[in-house]
Amino acid sequence: MCATQQLVKEIVDSKKSAAPKNVRKGAKNSETAAKVALMKLKLHAVGDKSLPQTERVYFQVFLPKGMKEKSKPMFFCKKWSIGKIVDYAASLASLKNDNNKAAAKKLRVCHAETGQILPLDNTLETWLSSTEGPLYNGGNIILEYVDNEISVLEDVNLYLI
Repeated sequence: MCATQQLVKEIVDSKKSAAPKNVRKGAKNSETAAKVALMKLKLHAVGDKSLPQTERVYFQVFLPKGMKEKSKPMFFCKKWSIGKIVDYAASLASLKNDNNKAAAKKLRVCHAETGQILPLDNTLETWLSSTEGPLYNGGNIILEYVDNEISVLEDVNLYLI
């Protein structure tokens, strides 16, 4: 009887210490999570419905500080310039866009991780294929009013909260 109890105890202890075999870790999990996030983004995104699906790039657009709405899912054409994206996003989010006035603060698109302000004349496609600080389909971007001499946002974490 004592030997049987000892054997049962050893078997139970070995099962407890063994790691579960069906738990996935690493790249496949994060890859799947990214795909699911993109699918959810596509469900709610607003943009030009006449754009072909192959040309669309989806972003969670974080709006300027002080807005009622923190962010809005949007899609843009990958061939558009960053300047056109600023104008289009401003119209979708009903933001005041004084980029044509010299003295006003300018509405700009910023990289969500680095805070870098993207140049207006570059196309979205160049940033998607960039090796340094690339943008990606389903990623985040920040829209913010900045002065002309600023090239990087101070604290991007304030937007992503």
